[in-house]
Amino acid sequence: MRDVFNFSAGPSMLPEEVLLEAQKEMLNCLGSGMSALEMSHRSKTYDAIHNEAIALFKELFNVDDSKYYVLFLQGGATTQFSAVPLNLLTEKNGKKADYIVTGNFASKAYEEACRYGDIKCLANTKESKYSYIPDVDTLEYRENTDYVHITSNNTIFGTRYTKFPNVNNLVADMSSNILSEPVDVNKFKLIYAGAQKNVAPSGLTIVVVRKDAVDNCEPLPFTPILMQYRTQASKDSLYNTPCTYSTYIAMLNFRYLKKFGGVEAIYKQNKYKAGLLYDYLDNSNFYTNIVRKEDRSIMNVTFVTPNADLDAKFVKEAGQNGLVSLKGHKLVGGLRASIYNSMPVEGVEKLISFMKKFEMENK
Repeated sequence: MRDVFNFSAGPSMLPEEVLLEAQKEMLNCLGSGMSALEMSHRSKTYDAIHNEAIALFKELFNVDDSKYYVLFLQGGATTQFSAVPLNLLTEKNGKKADYIVTGNFASKAYEEACRYGDIKCLANTKESKYSYIPDVDTLEYRENTDYVHITSNNTIFGTRYTKFPNVNNLVADMSSNILSEPVDVNKFKLIYAGAQKNVAPSGLTIVVVRKDAVDNCEPLPFTPILMQYRTQASKDSLYNTPCTYSTYIAMLNFRYLKKFGGVEAIYKQNKYKAGLLYDYLDNSNFYTNIVRKEDRSIMNVTFVTPNADLDAKFVKEAGQNGLVSLKGHKLVGGLRASIYNSMPVEGVEKLISFMKKFEMENK
């Protein structure tokens, strides 16, 4: 059992088994006599890593290989805020897209898209401090849009979509809940996710995009070659040097998740972990969570103590007890426990034990 549990919103914990395997292979990865940190991305060994990582992701995420490309890219989800409109907006439809803004990163994605076309904000929950997800069935989606964009889990504010818009051109930023629960990929035109929360170290970005959206559409004329999905798809995500070590760790993590029982099994554990923490919060008169219950994230649990001074004291003392990175995002303050796939149940139990003790001592 670990001495330190990392509740960071990202980069986050990785399974201990994955880290030990990477440690064992640090100087001799897959019998190559080299570290995965130093091998060429054109080598046979890396080629095997790259292909296995993509194949395992497709298996775990139930991606139909005949309908979707899976791209392993760079730049984080923030680069996709630009790449999505640059690749998906079309002159035919008047370069139109609809966005639902439910948090800081959703807002940034919307603002970036506005640079490239006719972009409409269908709903914005900022006035409520992003404490809920709007009813997607009541929103007025425009006809003939190139896509509708959502952020499926809001890392900073601790909300999550439990129901998706019923449209055939849905795009989702799934950076903070990719592979944490079952998703019907066929409902989406495109999904993207930074890897640093549930998959691997930062740097790697996964894009799942419908083939017809790549093969039958022209990117906007000023789209950089490297940001064109068709460029990356035609070169199997190897147009330039990829994030080799992040891909290697992703491969190990996918192996681990498959052995664990896949997404269904980890979802069961994720719900259990979140349930433990929310149950404690709901029965406490000391801690407060403002997110509407039906919209609570099972990845990022936000809460506060009675005042900011106690919040700061909580972070300090938690760290002294091996519970680190519990400070809330600088935009909102307070406290946040990110309990991604790799956070074991024991970590959440230890956090709750500390919270009980802290509450008793600071009432």
